Amino acid sequence: MLNQYELMVIFTPILSDDDAKRLADQYVSFITDNGGEIVHTESWGLRQLAYPIDKKTTGIYQLYEFKAPGTLIGDMEIQFKRDDQIMRFLFTRLDKYGVIWNERRREKIKESKAPKTESAPAEEPEVAEVTDEKAEG
Repeated sequence: MLNQYELMVIFTPILSDDDAKRLADQYVSFITDNGGEIVHTESWGLRQLAYPIDKKTTGIYQLYEFKAPGTLIGDMEIQFKRDDQIMRFLFTRLDKYGVIWNERRREKIKESKAPKTESAPAEEPEVAEVTDEKAEG
């Protein structure tokens, strides 16, 4: 049975864009070659870290969502610990609510990236004038 996982990886910030893309693709192929199925990948780019790791204050974030047997996670952990270009990683097994939440999140991202259709501008509502009359007396 395949479980659904989410994986956040922080690559070292000294990688070029091409090297980061190549490394991200390398782990996608590692997942698919070992019986997994990629659901979604997302690159968050260079981000500030909450605390320094190995005297580095930034890292390149990569998010993977995939389906895989549980044995693959142990194999991936070994690969990550051997790779000097990976600063941190975190696996999260998603339950049915996590899967639904991620699907909704991806739909919102798709909608925000979709070109907006030009529609006729809505008429502005009429605003009643408010006057402040002070009683003299």
